[in-house]
Amino acid sequence: MKLTSWGRYPHIDTTGASFETTDQLAALLKKNGDLIAYGMGRSYGDSALNSRVVFSKRFNKIIDFNPEKGLLVCESGVSLEEIINIFMPRGWFLSTTPGTRLITVGGAIASDVHGKNHHTAGCFSESVESFEIMLPDGEILQCSREENPGIFHATCGGMGLTGIILTAAIKLQKVRSSYIRETVKRCQNLEEVFACFETYKTTTYSVAWINCLVSGSDVGRSVLMAGEHAETGSLEVKLKQPISVPFDFPGFCLNRYSTKLFNWLYYHSRPSFVENRLVSLDQFFYPLDSIGHWNRIYGKGGFTQYQLVLPKAASYDGLNVILKRIAKAGLGSFLAVLKLCGPQNDNDLSFPMEGYSLALDFKIERRLFPFLDELDQIVLDYGGRLYLTKDVRMPKHVFQKGYPGWEAFAELREKTGMKKKFNSLQSRRLGV
Repeated sequence: MKLTSWGRYPHIDTTGASFETTDQLAALLKKNGDLIAYGMGRSYGDSALNSRVVFSKRFNKIIDFNPEKGLLVCESGVSLEEIINIFMPRGWFLSTTPGTRLITVGGAIASDVHGKNHHTAGCFSESVESFEIMLPDGEILQCSREENPGIFHATCGGMGLTGIILTAAIKLQKVRSSYIRETVKRCQNLEEVFACFETYKTTTYSVAWINCLVSGSDVGRSVLMAGEHAETGSLEVKLKQPISVPFDFPGFCLNRYSTKLFNWLYYHSRPSFVENRLVSLDQFFYPLDSIGHWNRIYGKGGFTQYQLVLPKAASYDGLNVILKRIAKAGLGSFLAVLKLCGPQNDNDLSFPMEGYSLALDFKIERRLFPFLDELDQIVLDYGGRLYLTKDVRMPKHVFQKGYPGWEAFAELREKTGMKKKFNSLQSRRLGV
């Protein structure tokens, strides 16, 4: 069978199998050859691709919920969407959510995903109290910060390379409404949006859409959105039926001029300033989930998301250089997102560090990868790193310099036999 990721690059031939019980999974691991877990296919690059995969989506039961602690125990194939649908009407929401609800709990842990509240709540792993994982020989370990902490910290952000996550105990947060009180502020340039992030640094959620094709004094022109959970209102979850992109867009549709037009329209269609307006959960957290197959916009050749983070002291200067370089190249993005990140955690390969993160989508084309090699060097020069979950082409030396915990991670994999059983195209490329 053919398999790909959300970025639709690369497409590979693979064999796959699902499991519904731990015995079935143990039998799959006994077979010769290595493999990687594959959830809902929403990682952008090649981190869940291998010639042999194990599909986890059918391992998806809710096991227990403690309403006094807000502690949910579920199997790893449960999706964030399923958790929202079941628990939001009861007044509970995810402590951390990325920009899509269409991922599994296992994938959220393996990527140690973050959201618009990293500066206040950290990564998804901060809400993980414990999990069970199956090792190469079929042994099942209970892992937490106190029990098998080395495997816990390697697995959170470890891209599925330490084993197959079976169950997880995660903390939900109590909310009173399914709506968000949102403040929107248009920012003329990078200096202004940085000042706005600092103004709203105690607000639970903040994010900015950023125009990456403007130059001069307008570099960093942005729309910042900050939000808090509303105190009153319905707990009903109104999920709209997504409008689907029916076909792959021709390659010529996405170019410098169409991207410039979209960016201009987006910026000028937003209010210059509005405070505490009421918006739905989906509108604030998951706008792209309302568009089915939106990855087809980038054409049949696919796309990649280039997501970087820079230390706070270097963020302004580094992003200024990077945005000017992108504007000069004309390789802009419809979707460019700036976020403020809080302190990094203790996990070996978690992405965020205290500073600013920038994520941009690029159509795969001939001149893209050499251009991204140039951006890599700028990121390293300013002390930053790239996000593994979005990566499809990062060179080994860029990974090793950006992630100082990689050696301890690789040593654990070698010592425990994980490296012989759990691999992906990405892990081979990065040498872990």
